[in-house]
Amino acid sequence: MSPKIAPVLLLLISNVFMTFAWYGHLKFENRPLYLVILVSWLIALAEYCFAVPANRLGHEVYSAAELKTIQEVITLVVFAVFSVLYLGEKLTLNHLVGFGFICLGAFFVFKGPLR
Repeated sequence: MSPKIAPVLLLLISNVFMTFAWYGHLKFENRPLYLVILVSWLIALAEYCFAVPANRLGHEVYSAAELKTIQEVITLVVFAVFSVLYLGEKLTLNHLVGFGFICLGAFFVFKGPLR
């Protein structure tokens, strides 16, 4: 697999785990907090098993700032899908505009030095 694609796929997988770790428990409000913390921590451990190799491999072809930018854009996409499909929330125009500005920032990170 391409050294530019592998880190992106690993970050995608890690973000799915992390989104469930951070927000999946919102559908289980009647569960004790200690239990959801423990379950979230275990899910986050699985997330780290993908994120750490993604960053290690990715740093061979991307700068740290580029890796973080990739991760943030993936996080937005995964979260948007998760919040609509799993939590049943709606994305508003305000959300999309805000996400768009973050993606615009990502463009400038990858654009290179401005002159």
